[in-house]
Amino acid sequence: MCSDHNVTRREFLKKTAIASAGAFLAPTILPSGRLFAATRARKANHVVFCLFAGGVRQLESVQMADGNMMRWTLNGSAPITPDIAPGMSPLPLPAGLALQNYGTLFKEFRYNNGPTGHVSGHHTAITGVYNSNDLNINLPPTSPTIFEFYRKHNTPTMSALNAWWISDSLGPYPALNFSSDSNYGALYGANYIQPATLLSQTGYNVLGNPKVFTTAEKAAVAGIRSILDKNFGHSYAGGDAGIVNSDIDRSSLETYISSSFNDAVAGLYADPWGVGASVMNNDMNNLFIAEKILQQFKPELLVVNMQGVDVCHFNFTNYCDNLRKADYALAHLWNTIQSTPGLANDTILIACPEHGRNASSNTVMDAYGRYAVDHTGEQMSREIFCLVLGPPAVVKQNQLITSVSGESIDVAPTIADILGFYPDIPSQYTGNMGSPLAQAFV
Repeated sequence: MCSDHNVTRREFLKKTAIASAGAFLAPTILPSGRLFAATRARKANHVVFCLFAGGVRQLESVQMADGNMMRWTLNGSAPITPDIAPGMSPLPLPAGLALQNYGTLFKEFRYNNGPTGHVSGHHTAITGVYNSNDLNINLPPTSPTIFEFYRKHNTPTMSALNAWWISDSLGPYPALNFSSDSNYGALYGANYIQPATLLSQTGYNVLGNPKVFTTAEKAAVAGIRSILDKNFGHSYAGGDAGIVNSDIDRSSLETYISSSFNDAVAGLYADPWGVGASVMNNDMNNLFIAEKILQQFKPELLVVNMQGVDVCHFNFTNYCDNLRKADYALAHLWNTIQSTPGLANDTILIACPEHGRNASSNTVMDAYGRYAVDHTGEQMSREIFCLVLGPPAVVKQNQLITSVSGESIDVAPTIADILGFYPDIPSQYTGNMGSPLAQAFV
């Protein structure tokens, strides 16, 4: 991996980035064998599920207690406070209709059971099953994920390049692309990428400083290389879940990762949306990378999360600012989908927080005199929203459902229904899941 004298830090980081991505992607490079094809007609051929995560409170979102801070997503007047309030980043104002005009908004959605924590909330959203206990963040879910259901119950010609999970860098999230269920597991998981780690600007800042590695450093690198090589070269075999790694798909992934790395080093990812490099946050970077993957691979199923509002525990102003950024990023994602051939008019975008936040504040005040808010199980921390966007022939347009309708456990079966394989999921699993959100569809 490196010679004695001429390996620069740039070369090391670039090769490590490719190998690391390979480690994430290796278990799911190609589709495994499946038992049967989907039996129900599809509503669309592509689904993007955006976990509007981190704990979004109804008061600052769909209830608009201080005016509409999510002006790209929701219909409503401007906030009572000026749009560029103290502590807020400048963002473009929407010129057209808000996203809710292009679909159905469930204003009173619910996360009804389980701890109001990010891990439990993510598990529920991706599996369609509530878990009443705190979960081990180092272990995958015990219930199959929507990725596994998709990959097992679809046509055998589908590559795993059709299933992607893109998340923020918080520790447990990489474990959500497949479960420990013996009927599914890693062989049916999604390709996983973590933009904040793979495309770290901090890493690029040191690339211009060539370095000759010492013997001890080379030994450490060799150990890392051994671990990555074992993961990257791993293959699975046996029964219907056998997998064969395709050289073509492996090459395609390596080319994409290498190209992304080079573009980032060249500064092309510093401000890709033209809003200012200082404005871009991890949430915006996540959705930017989601856009790149959608344009490159046109996957049938992509799930991406945004976690920036989790700063609300100690900084309410930053929470509001990141909520606005997430709002803008979601609209940017939708506009990219509509301008991408193969995705436009054939993609359904679902956006939903994993849980909400308490009605009452905690005792932490930020620099602007605003008190922070936790999510400790109060009723409002279970109140969320769900937005379903799609073509007019498929999704009811500008429909606002104000009654208490739908739960977190309904998103996964809705995705399965859209892609036509919901009837093929064994009843032992659907019996524990929610139901497709039929109200959203024509």
